[in-house]
Amino acid sequence: MESHTPGSVDELDLKLLQALETDGRASFSKIAKVLGVSDQTIARRYRRLTADGGLRVVGMRNAERLGRDHWILRLRCAPDGATTIANALARRPDTFWVGLTSGGTEVVCLTRPRTPGDREDLLLGKLPRTPSIVEIRAHQLLHSFFGGPRGWLGKLAPLTEEQRAALTPDHPRPGRGPARIAPQDEALVKALEADGRATCPQLQRATGLSESAVKRRLAALLDSGGVFVDIEYSPEMLGFHTAAILWITAAPGALHSVGEALAGHFEIAFASATAGPSNLVATAVAPDTAGLYGYISGRLGQLDGVQHVETAPFLRRVKQLTYRPGR
Repeated sequence: MESHTPGSVDELDLKLLQALETDGRASFSKIAKVLGVSDQTIARRYRRLTADGGLRVVGMRNAERLGRDHWILRLRCAPDGATTIANALARRPDTFWVGLTSGGTEVVCLTRPRTPGDREDLLLGKLPRTPSIVEIRAHQLLHSFFGGPRGWLGKLAPLTEEQRAALTPDHPRPGRGPARIAPQDEALVKALEADGRATCPQLQRATGLSESAVKRRLAALLDSGGVFVDIEYSPEMLGFHTAAILWITAAPGALHSVGEALAGHFEIAFASATAGPSNLVATAVAPDTAGLYGYISGRLGQLDGVQHVETAPFLRRVKQLTYRPGR
């Protein structure tokens, strides 16, 4: 583990982060019991990680389970307009992972339109009319290999199998059909999107529902897989200062095997098959530029079926799951 975590956090910090990635709504007392420390220690570490490490626990809509389109946008911009466009996209509730790449002239973001109208408004309406945008490339994501409910911290593996099992929520296996968020659940989902650890009284105030109704509807949403609780944090505090988008072209017959291999690589935080000139897109993290080069020229470059890789290092991360101006 030490070779993978050159940052300033210690083993207990990592275990707490993975515990929250496993169940973002787990109580401090439950986490403390599993990790063998006091409730006060967990609460203190949580406050410090929130203040100094950008830790945030948020509810997320699972586009795949909800049967909704999932897109990644590449916007080539005039240099003096890229930051403004990135911030405007980051303020939208249907975007996440907004960043500046290619020396600050390209904005990349993931978007989960909630309705076909949202998608058309963004892709056919607002973006084409933006003067600073030189080129728009929108790629539909076709199949997720890694990311979303499967968090990257599990690859650090600070928790033992027994600890992870003790913290894993006991959700039933989702049904085969797509999940659904009913109109009456929108207020509850929005409250979770603002704070994934919101207490039952806080959710009651946000929704106007009774305590029993909140608990019942929350359990139904999480059990369906249509909503999951995720965390964001600064990878720099773990010692990972370099990140890049990888646009990978694999031979069609090797597409799935390459995607599965990527999912197992420690450096990969996100991987998906995509429509467009490249048929795979991934996010790689590394301690530094040398580490990124070593991965691209080593494990990635040696995969059977990989034909071409375009690397676009992140210059600045504007939004992960939430947007906090000036962060």
